[in-house]
Amino acid sequence: MLARSYTVAFEGVEARMVEVQCAIAPGMPNFALVGLPDKAVSEARERVRAALSAMSIALPSRRITVNLSPADLPKEGSHFDLPIALALLAALEIIPKDAVETTVALGELSLDGRLIPVAGALPAAMAAAEEDLTLLCPQASGPEAAWVGAVQVLAAPSLDAVVRHYTGQSPLTPAEAGEVTDGPAPRDLAEVKGQERAKRALEIAAAGRHHMLMMGTPGSGKSMLAARLPGILPPLTAAEALETSMIHSLAGLITEGGISRQRPFREPHHTASMAAIVGGGKGAKPGEVSLAHNGVLFLDEFPEFSRPVLETLRQPIETGEVVVARANAHVRYPCRFLLIAAANPCRCGYLTDPARACTRAPACGEDYIGRISGPLMDRFDLRVEAPPVAWQDLDLPATGESSATVAARVAAARARQTARFAGHPTLRCNADMEGRLLEETATPDEEGRAFLARAADRFHLTARGYHRILRVARTIADLDASDHVRQPHIAEAVSYRLVLGAKG
Repeated sequence: MLARSYTVAFEGVEARMVEVQCAIAPGMPNFALVGLPDKAVSEARERVRAALSAMSIALPSRRITVNLSPADLPKEGSHFDLPIALALLAALEIIPKDAVETTVALGELSLDGRLIPVAGALPAAMAAAEEDLTLLCPQASGPEAAWVGAVQVLAAPSLDAVVRHYTGQSPLTPAEAGEVTDGPAPRDLAEVKGQERAKRALEIAAAGRHHMLMMGTPGSGKSMLAARLPGILPPLTAAEALETSMIHSLAGLITEGGISRQRPFREPHHTASMAAIVGGGKGAKPGEVSLAHNGVLFLDEFPEFSRPVLETLRQPIETGEVVVARANAHVRYPCRFLLIAAANPCRCGYLTDPARACTRAPACGEDYIGRISGPLMDRFDLRVEAPPVAWQDLDLPATGESSATVAARVAAARARQTARFAGHPTLRCNADMEGRLLEETATPDEEGRAFLARAADRFHLTARGYHRILRVARTIADLDASDHVRQPHIAEAVSYRLVLGAKG
């Protein structure tokens, strides 16, 4: 007796279809599971056996073989429990075969037959929709999977409920999508006193998704500024929310099926490993750069991160994706994030503070900032200093603009970019422009071109630095609602490349 069910195996954000074949044949009683399963999948035999026993279903005294096809694709995770149980029940003729073959199933079984939620329900629903199949999942995963409107999602609390559904005793009702969560209220930019230049750079970074490095003495407000960046960013579009939620689904970060329209804000500690930052480890899970996709990656104490971790960021910043290489597969994750880095000018932190002299100047700063390589520093579009704020200024009332005011300008600038890239679906912000499109939209007027030529010659700008200045100038022009890039826009963009004593 042969029966089939279907599930998925995850390769990055891609869910690949897996056919679960179950054959019951004469022979010595045995329950074999083949098809390159990992330890969690191999243990599914005992969980399925116990769940069926809890339903008073005994396995026959025959040879049971379950094959996970394609057999050369690694199978990882406990979500294979439910499809294995479905194929086995269909082979035992307890549930109809034809109904099972039109369903993609995933879910972990407890020993009493309850279905436990698993990660990856959202990408699994996307795969089921592409194959025009129904998705069957645990009840707690249903609201998450139901966000894919093109697929019918059946969410069951237990294996017993699944059997009663397929036998017509108590059909399951389709799951409904979860709530749109707002998340915590963003912090207001008006609370930051002083640091007007850093605030302006933060606005430009938000408008065009330009990477930014802030350098200043301890307590000058770098982390405070970064924490207020989500409050001026526009909400995720529907497509961006789905992209981001698929990654968070694989990481198990979606709770109660809710999807947020707020952009991610990730701030890993500087002791994080390379696998934690770029992805990898067991199952090649997404790292912080991918969890920050369409959002913000804030790296405080930037030079304190290990050198290999910092250098690994160079390629994802340029390409917008990270590839986790394994011996038998290459897993790709999107990671188009806005990088905000903060650093002290030296190890003691007071190299640039005239009131507190650094005892090891200038070697202290050269050694510390020297941990950031030239090629990585060259990838920061905006470099700003955050000088210390006098305590007398802290007693004054707040006079800066609120996050709502700045967010309105950022949204207007983003709207101009959306209209500009209407014919380029892969482009979303000015930071993505290159080639002919960059020349057509960011070429400055004659005065601006002459100014940029003098700056490039005097400060020995790299080709990357030259083009990044054009992108930043285009964003500044968008914030000014200008159709053309002019000399003041170029001058301001150049000023953000020359601070911190860096070239290029």
